[in-house]
Amino acid sequence: MRTLEYSPTRRPALEPNLPTSLALETHKSAIASSGHRLAELAAAAGESTKVPTCPAWDVRALLAHQTMVHRWATAHVSGTDPSTLPSQTEIGESVADLNDYYVDGMRLLLEALDRAPANLEAMTFLRDAPAPREFWARRQAHETTVHMVDALAASLQRMPTAEEAAIERDLALDGIDELLAGFFTRGRSKVFDGDVFTMLVAPDDSDRRWHVRVAESLTITDEPSESPRLSIGGTAASIYLGLWNRSDELTLTGDHELMKRWRKTQKVRWR
Repeated sequence: MRTLEYSPTRRPALEPNLPTSLALETHKSAIASSGHRLAELAAAAGESTKVPTCPAWDVRALLAHQTMVHRWATAHVSGTDPSTLPSQTEIGESVADLNDYYVDGMRLLLEALDRAPANLEAMTFLRDAPAPREFWARRQAHETTVHMVDALAASLQRMPTAEEAAIERDLALDGIDELLAGFFTRGRSKVFDGDVFTMLVAPDDSDRRWHVRVAESLTITDEPSESPRLSIGGTAASIYLGLWNRSDELTLTGDHELMKRWRKTQKVRWR
């Protein structure tokens, strides 16, 4: 299984800073809206409820994880030492009112982003990353939104539909771009089978297109392929959730087995 790591150490820039498709305030708004919805869904589901989209977790583990990530991101934005923070396990074992502690950590993150200067110097870890302040707002917007969907799955006890998740189209498009161009272009490709091929990601409700060239590493190109091995369609929200393995509403044309292999190997995990 491919593991794409959140590395807490400084790394050299992978690409020049490139703009995200959304404004800083939009990402901050997504953190707040998805974050509060996550808290409400978690409270309604109960901390001992299993999370179908993350089978190893119950809701308490989900809250502990998101709490840890928010505080870790806050440390990078505010320039404090993230190594002093409690781990996900320590948070889960020691915090009594975890939902309130989680909400407080989200507040601290948003306050840190409010205070951060435009020329913030901080670690980033994805390709095609925007400048550090915008990078952290964007990353936490999608981190929080995806885990909000996990809380929704816990309350439903199944994968939610894109309609139930209610993710705005533009946020979903931005998240597709971050996942494909930011995460999956790092390191070696696990779906490469020896023959170079392309995949097309084409939302039904947008003109944006991602032409994914699969070789020893993945690259996103502007050059359309006449015969992609697999085309992935659906609404932007359904593709966003589907590529994060949080939904099963993709429209596939071509090699369906490739999609099964993609789901098994192209995953983002915390290590």
